[in-house]
Formats: sequence, structure tokens, C-alpha cells
Amino acid sequence: MSHQRAVLAGGCFWGMQDLIRNRPGVISTRVGYTGGDVPNATYRNHGTHAEGIEVIFDPEVTSFRNLLELFFQIHDPTTPNRQGNDIGLSYRSAIYYVDEDQKQVALDTISDVEASGLWPGKVVTEVEPVGPFWEAEPEHQDYLERFPNGYTCHFPRPGWVLPKRTVSAEPAE
Repeated sequence: MSHQRAVLAGGCFWGMQDLIRNRPGVISTRVGYTGGDVPNATYRNHGTHAEGIEVIFDPEVTSFRNLLELFFQIHDPTTPNRQGNDIGLSYRSAIYYVDEDQKQVALDTISDVEASGLWPGKVVTEVEPVGPFWEAEPEHQDYLERFPNGYTCHFPRPGWVLPKRTVSAEPAE
């Protein structure tokens, strides 16, 4: 069985982890800091890193596209450097791709989100190559499992589902 890796940032990592970890096909998750300039990032010193989540998943059960569809359903990708009450570069929306296939899926999904009209503004999600992922401190891992009523600004929007993509047999003009 082969596993794949996804690295996403969409605001406070607690809520992202709580909703993504229960997705069928997700093997493991961990929260941390990514996409920034400080080596060995920590909560107190993470420079320009975003709070992110690393997802290890089984592509035979769920696809990277399916993970991204959930990602865009549970956070607001139209607010630069903000999710809910959390404001700052740490709370930006970003997809850190591990290969060119993931990059293309990310760009296609963003295009579909834009075209869907589900979000009222332009998607500002960054799409960047993955870099170092610095695991967050133990007290941040699985936070909402340990504190079920703890803070989160993420929630599922069940009606916000992207239309299924159709592939046309007609040649493009």
C-alpha cells in the first residue's frame, strides 16, 4: 500500500487537523509550521511560517483532490492572512505541493472553487512547493481531541460541494 503526503495551511491548525483526520483514507496528521523562513520553527518563534497540517493519506481511498475539496469547504480561502478571529501571516491559506501532479490538481481545484461561486470573494490561496515542515509542540497535536470545546474557526459547510468535473470528448477550440 502506498501513501501520499499533503501539506496544507488554512488558519489555526487545531480545527484543520480535527476535521481532516477523520476523513476516510487519512492515515495520520500532525500540525506544525511551514512555508516560512525560520529553521526549527516553534509556536513562539515561527517567523513567516504558516500554521499547517501534514496529512499522510492512502490515494486508493481518497484523492488529493478530495482532500482539497474538504480543505476549501472548512476554511475561508478568500481572506488574506486571516481565518475567523485569527489575523496574521501565520493564518494564511496555502497548498504546499510535493510534486507537479499535486500542483496541477491544486490549480485546477482553485479554478473550480473560483468558478463555483461558493465563496463570495477571490481565492487568495497560495500554491507553493513544499519545504521543511516543523512539527508543532506536543500540546498542539490533537488539541481538539483533548479539548473538544476548545477554540476553532473551522467547520464543515455540507452544502458547499464543488460540482463534479466532466471531461468532454469534444476537442478544445
